Amino acid sequence: MSSFVSDLTVDLSTRVVLPTSVPPTPPGTQQKDKEALRSIFLNLNYHLSVSEVKECLETLQTYDNERAGSFDAGDDEEQALRRAVLGKVAVSLYAEALDTFLREASQAETEREWWNDIERSRTNVLYYLLQTLPSRLLDLLHTILATLRNRGIPLQASLFTPSSLRRLFPSTNILRPNALTVALFPHLHAQPYSIAFSTTSFPTTSSFATSPRESIASAFRAGVTSLATLVRTALAIVALPIELTKGECRYKQQELERIRDARAEILGRLAEMRGLLASALEESRHEQGLQKLTAFSAGLQAVTQGEGPAHARSQDALEALHAVAGTVLPSHVELHAADITTRELQRPSRLTLLWPKLVLLPPLALYGLRVAYASRAPLEDMARDAWATLRGFWEGWLLGPVHEIVRTVRAGGEDNVIITRESVRADLESLERMTLSLAQEKLGFDAAQMEALSQQIQRGDLTPVMQIYEEDIKSPLKSAVAGTLLRSLFIQVQKAKVDIDQALAGIDKLLKSQELTFAFVGVAPSLAIVYALGGYLRGLWKGGRGKGRYGGRKKRASVWLTMRRIERLLIAQPKSHHVSHDRAERTRENAPIPPLTAGLLLLSVSHLRTYAVRHLPSNSRVREGFLEDVVDLEDPALGRGEKLRVLDRMWKSWGEVLGWGRAAEDGGLV
Repeated sequence: MSSFVSDLTVDLSTRVVLPTSVPPTPPGTQQKDKEALRSIFLNLNYHLSVSEVKECLETLQTYDNERAGSFDAGDDEEQALRRAVLGKVAVSLYAEALDTFLREASQAETEREWWNDIERSRTNVLYYLLQTLPSRLLDLLHTILATLRNRGIPLQASLFTPSSLRRLFPSTNILRPNALTVALFPHLHAQPYSIAFSTTSFPTTSSFATSPRESIASAFRAGVTSLATLVRTALAIVALPIELTKGECRYKQQELERIRDARAEILGRLAEMRGLLASALEESRHEQGLQKLTAFSAGLQAVTQGEGPAHARSQDALEALHAVAGTVLPSHVELHAADITTRELQRPSRLTLLWPKLVLLPPLALYGLRVAYASRAPLEDMARDAWATLRGFWEGWLLGPVHEIVRTVRAGGEDNVIITRESVRADLESLERMTLSLAQEKLGFDAAQMEALSQQIQRGDLTPVMQIYEEDIKSPLKSAVAGTLLRSLFIQVQKAKVDIDQALAGIDKLLKSQELTFAFVGVAPSLAIVYALGGYLRGLWKGGRGKGRYGGRKKRASVWLTMRRIERLLIAQPKSHHVSHDRAERTRENAPIPPLTAGLLLLSVSHLRTYAVRHLPSNSRVREGFLEDVVDLEDPALGRGEKLRVLDRMWKSWGEVLGWGRAAEDGGLV
């Protein structure tokens, strides 16, 4: 039983209680009868199958016959017990009827959507024609053999030639289907085709009488037109099987839609009867409660037979329930299954759909294995190169940078990158020695002056040496030969080297301060590649199979379509095949929803409930709130305007959370 039917009828079963206010009866036959009725009531489960309901009703019927066939025989307690048993049976039978018609409508809708998917694409139509070609050829052969057998013609190979088949199956009109065409496309029994082939005629001689030039032009245009018409006719003949197959899909859609609407209308009428059943169960007065239960039972029989509640015939509640459980529902289920099967409205069998793959895949797989074995050496090299590339990427571009990050965090970046501290210190000490030596020899500095000059050198101040250099360049040749010009120049060269070392040391400090940043920048592309690849594979595994978040893109796209269908049903309510409603009445804000619209609405809402139960997180506020809105849409007491407001609330509340818009785009609906 579907969750929709369970939620709709679970509170009805709790309203059926045993009588407790009636005084007990003295021991005797009636007391045994009451104990038997009480035992029957206690043995009844919440959900009974049709066979169990029928068995219980037969037990009650036998019991009534033993009691002289009078339902009203016995005291008040016994009548209350019988009414309680009948009430529980009525609830179970009502739930079974709801579930039956909901299941049949859902089956018709599912098959209709399958045929619609085939009919929308020419490629799908062509592939479906290939899938069903063996069965069509078998039907064609069966038709030929049956015709030969009926006419007493012996079977010969010459009978299968085109000329023999034309004589065997003559057609009065070439544009109308004959028996062979109907054997290939059975839907032509009920929906014959009619194709008009265009014919053209050459211009009459009067059109050539004006001038030779115009005659030639007219003849040329007529020839081109005739050729184009012939080409179009040839293309139409070639495409005729595809068009007939497409028409078959369209015909089956129409028939399934008719069946769905018929079941949905009965489902809507059954949903409207819930209030009557609840009133009958809650009625405290026995006579009024029994009358309401009898009215409900008669109405249930009339509705399940395809009639309106107005056609209900007043009869005993036990007889009406027994008729529904014993005759109406079982025969309806059998007729529905026979109708779907004999008219081939359901999708073909799994073997029919898979035989092209089963036939083509083994040779293709064998051919692929042979090609792979012949090219095994290049494939092995390619596999080794791919493995080496993946291993190099993993070790050199992912693990290596990560290890460097860990080492940097642990060591703190003590090693220099460009220049070492010892090199800078050695160059500075060399500059200090050279400068102090020149100052002592040339300027005659004492110890205090030498100490002050040493501190100046540490700060980069070489003013005394620069003064000596300035004096030397006044007579450069003499100073170069006998003076200190060369020593001053070498000191300046050493000073430039020290400056360069200190600049490199500053750059080194800057790099060391950003070493962790550079390490993360180095590993970021590898992590981005791994993240993108992992997301893609996760999407293929989860989203492609419809088991991603909230059911995956396809499930969320189907819910988006269901929401749109519900809104369309509430705005433009379809017309019933049995009862006509004025458009102004149907579109009025507080107008009651017609049975057909109510049934189609329940069919779509049951899809929303199934989605919420299967794909939304358990014990979550999302699932709880979504199911609350679904219950509001299922409530037959709410009118068209209230349900439109509920639907608007669902769009606002769940459209962004469940990603219906994105799912519609990613799910292939645009």
